[in-house]
Amino acid sequence: MNKIWTIGHSNHSYEQFLNLLRQADITAVADVRSSPFSRHQSQFNKDILRRELRLDKIDYAFLGDELGGRPKRDDLYCEGVADYEKMAKTPDFKQGLERVIKGCAKYRIALLCSEHDPIDCHRCLLVGRALSARGFAINHILFDGKQKTQTDIEAELLRASKSNRADFFPEEQMASAYRDRAKKVAFSKINRPSSDTPPASTEQEFANR
Repeated sequence: MNKIWTIGHSNHSYEQFLNLLRQADITAVADVRSSPFSRHQSQFNKDILRRELRLDKIDYAFLGDELGGRPKRDDLYCEGVADYEKMAKTPDFKQGLERVIKGCAKYRIALLCSEHDPIDCHRCLLVGRALSARGFAINHILFDGKQKTQTDIEAELLRASKSNRADFFPEEQMASAYRDRAKKVAFSKINRPSSDTPPASTEQEFANR
């Protein structure tokens, strides 16, 4: 089975980030941030990151226009929150997936976003889910270098979801669990309730989606 990795740069130094990539033998990074810049972590600004990675023999491609978590179209929002299920059906998203899939024939690819925890990020809830459905094994590189599979994440989603009902088919439970999580963490045009507001240390991460 073909594998694809994901990683969040969080507040790593470039050296820490590079070490995580090398531990997983990553040879190409696909940047899926809608806005590939960080006010507080400038080492992950697109042009700087591309240059540094290429010096370290890792290819870089920006796919935020196709696979980013912050859609430009108003019809891709539901009550002000980015709707991942609608986004996954757009031609641009499907084209972005095909670019990643094609790249897997040559590279070991890591999808890059900013959040350190994949369960809080569209790289997992949107892109990872879509690639998993296409038969790819998805491994999420965590802050400490350990990895979680998409299957591990789905088990967490089910435990946290209210969709574990006997009258739901398993696929309906899973879809509902993804939907529940996306409503809490997807990019929002409106102010969320305080319980859903990210901690101060990750506010910039959410802005970079």
